[in-house]
Amino acid sequence: MTLADILVSLALVGLVVGAMLVTLEQGHQAWSVGAARVEAQQSARAALAWLTGELRGAGQGSTTQPALSVVEPTRLVLHVDRNHDGVIAGAGESVTWKLDRDILRRDAGAGAQPVINGVRALAFQYFDGHGRETADPSAVRRVRVVLTTRADHARSLATEGLGPTFTSEVRLRNR
Repeated sequence: MTLADILVSLALVGLVVGAMLVTLEQGHQAWSVGAARVEAQQSARAALAWLTGELRGAGQGSTTQPALSVVEPTRLVLHVDRNHDGVIAGAGESVTWKLDRDILRRDAGAGAQPVINGVRALAFQYFDGHGRETADPSAVRRVRVVLTTRADHARSLATEGLGPTFTSEVRLRNR
């Protein structure tokens, strides 16, 4: 075996190892993008399920007070008589959902707690009993919620538009 044979062998081994490392890195990046996308979808689904559940119950226990008091494009305030005393005034009976920069927050009286991070957009549309858009909180009978998140943990250009958009229409049961 000559020195030239050893150098050629080392060059070939170097090429094979280099190709394997590139392949491994691409596989890791693909896994990271997929995992971030799945996490964004799961978080958005859980937040939307919580929000729609509270919206469905808005106005429960009180026929004299409104189910919703603030109906803005990125914020809403809903009311539920949780202690069944006929008055919506206790702790946790008025709940605010809002988008604060890229964090969806829920405030039930103890400060705006984060629900999920990485929210690109949150939009509420409010409809009356005839299906027309309304800005009057007492006339709202149906709410459309559009929540768009982004794949937050994989930081690369490949993840930029991968966040899911979820839409849900909720009928207020108690109105």
